[in-house]
Amino acid sequence: MSTAVAPPGAPLRVLHLSTVIKRPLVDQSGGRVGRVQDLVAFMDGSPHPPIIGLVASIAGRDLFVPIRKVADFEPGAVRFTGPRVDLRRFERRPGELLLARDLTARHLINFVGGRLIRANEIELAKVDGTWEVVGVDPSGRPVIRRLLPGRLAGKVRSGSIVDWGSIEPFVSHVPTARLRIPYRKLARLHPAQIADLVEAASHEEGEEIIEAVGADRELEADVFEELDTEHRLEFVRSRSDIEAARLLGSMQPDAAADLITELDQERRLPILNLLPQPQRRKVRSLLSYNPETAGGLMSPDFLAMPEATIASSALDAIRRSTVAPEALNVVFVNDGQGHTVGAVPAIRLIQAGEQATLGTLAVGDLAHVHPEADLGATVRIMSDFNLTVAPVMDEEHHQILGVVTVDDMLEHLLPSGWRRDFGQTAPEE
Repeated sequence: MSTAVAPPGAPLRVLHLSTVIKRPLVDQSGGRVGRVQDLVAFMDGSPHPPIIGLVASIAGRDLFVPIRKVADFEPGAVRFTGPRVDLRRFERRPGELLLARDLTARHLINFVGGRLIRANEIELAKVDGTWEVVGVDPSGRPVIRRLLPGRLAGKVRSGSIVDWGSIEPFVSHVPTARLRIPYRKLARLHPAQIADLVEAASHEEGEEIIEAVGADRELEADVFEELDTEHRLEFVRSRSDIEAARLLGSMQPDAAADLITELDQERRLPILNLLPQPQRRKVRSLLSYNPETAGGLMSPDFLAMPEATIASSALDAIRRSTVAPEALNVVFVNDGQGHTVGAVPAIRLIQAGEQATLGTLAVGDLAHVHPEADLGATVRIMSDFNLTVAPVMDEEHHQILGVVTVDDMLEHLLPSGWRRDFGQTAPEE
C-alpha cells in the first residue's frame, strides 16, 4: 500500500479521513470544544505529504488547530491537548490542501497505468511520529461505509489502496495552490495515455493537464494529435489565433490540416496565415484534397534519398530525421532525374552491409495509391502488399506526394471514442 515504514516492532496505524471529518473535538477531560471540519496537508512535493493541522468549527468560527495540539484521533472524537485554542480564523496558506474539501470524491491521476481514479477515501498513517497522507481508496466501499450505521460500517473492509506516491491531484480549483501537475511526471506517459486522461477528465482538469504539457511544445502537439476531434476543438476554441497557430505549427501537417477543417469558418484563414511558412505551404496543399481520400489522409513528410546513397548514410539520415517515426519504416529511392524508383524497408538497411547502396537494396515496382483513392482502396493496397507506409504518387508515377501510414488508417476506420469503449482508461472500482 505504502512505502511508509512504522517504527521497529510497531504496526503502521492507518486512519480513514472519513472517520475524522465532522467528529467532535474534545479536551483532555472529554468535554466538547468544537467539531472537526477538515484536515490540512502541506503539499511540498514529498511522496507522502504531512498533516500540519486541522480546521475545527469552534463557537461558530473556523479555526486552525496545529497538529502538535492534537493528542490523538480516537474512535468518534479527536482529542485536543493544551490550555487554549488560537481564536484567529483559518486562512489558507500557499501549498496547503484541505483533504475533504479539495480532494474527496475528486479525480486524481494515478501515474501507474496512466489513468484517473477518484478519491472516495483518503488514508492517513502515523510514521515516525508524523501523520502523513499515504494513499487513497478509489473503490466504492468507502461510500458504502459512510451510508451504513456506525456499527455496520466497521464491518465493511477497505478496498485496494493506491499509494499517494504514485498519485497527483488536480489543484487548479484550490485558490492558494502553488503546485501544478509536474511536467516531468506526465512526460513519462505516452502522448496517447495523456490524451486519454484529458478525454476522461472535466474541462477544468483537462486544461490543467494541457497547461502542464505545454512546457514541452513537441509533447503538447503530440497530445493534441491523439485527442478526439471534440476535445481538440474545445481547447483550440479557448485560445487566441496566435496561440492556436503556435500549437498547429508544432503538429504534423496532416493533423494540423484536419484540425483547421474543423474550426469555425471565420478562424480558418487567420490561423492558417499565422502558421510558419513551411508548415503553411504543406497544410494548404493537404487542404486541397478530399479528407476521405488518400490525399486528404497523407502526410507530406517522408524520407527519400538517391540510389547511390549507402546504407550507413541512410541510417544516419533516419536517426537525424524529424519525420514522424511511423513514416520512417521505409526510405524511398530516387533516380538521377528525381523520379521515385523503389523503397527500402528500414529493417533491410539494418541487415545490409554498410556500403550497400539504396539502388541495390530497393524493392522496385512500388505498390502505391493515387491522391483520389478512397479509404477502401487505400486499405486494400496496404493489406494486399503488407504496407505500413503507403506512398501516394502523382498520376505519372514519377514522384511521391506524401505517405499514408497504418496508424492514419486505423484512426479513421475505428469508431469514434473507441479508446473509452474498449477500456483504455481503466474504470474506477
